[in-house]
Amino acid sequence: MKAGRFADELADLHPRSWLTRFRRNSVGYLAKMLLFYHGIGIGLLLAGTAILSLVVPGYEEPSIPRSLIGVLAAGPIEETIFFGIPFYVFGSPHAMIVTGPVWAFLHIFNTENIELAQLAFGNWLFVVPSLFFSLRTWASGKGWFAVAAHSAWNGVFFGAGCASGDIQCTMLEQDMLYNAGYVALSAALLGGTYVLYMWRRKRERINI
Repeated sequence: MKAGRFADELADLHPRSWLTRFRRNSVGYLAKMLLFYHGIGIGLLLAGTAILSLVVPGYEEPSIPRSLIGVLAAGPIEETIFFGIPFYVFGSPHAMIVTGPVWAFLHIFNTENIELAQLAFGNWLFVVPSLFFSLRTWASGKGWFAVAAHSAWNGVFFGAGCASGDIQCTMLEQDMLYNAGYVALSAALLGGTYVLYMWRRKRERINI
């Protein structure tokens, strides 16, 4: 009885399941999967940064100024562009196998100076496991959770970085057009993704 209690969790944590939908999609279950993948990401971040500091002379993980609105908007913007939209357009998780790694790779350039010793390798290592979480969450029909979790996680790290002084923080961008743009783009992408979701559901009903 006890052995079967966590059967779903053990199956979903196994690497051979990392490209499939979760066995369960309740909020509590998804939260456990989120902590699992982000825990791996934190481990890779710490280990990778330590190794890079030895291998790449003078390497330090870059820190760039951030705004709260920017880090929160990253959730809906990145999740819809690289996961939700490809998933609903092609109707298959396989599309996210292509776009997800692109999303992760772009995090290397989260820096102000495109030089080897200034690239954000630690940031990239951290998000690599996260791409599997997003892929599986969207495939499990809970894309909204991926968006909310992405923004919430960014907010937590933003707050921690601000409190420790590791990053230069602001609530809003100085240019109000950027702030309005973040809000408008987030809303447009979320709306567009929902339209695609409804379109995909309609097609699936027709094909039944």
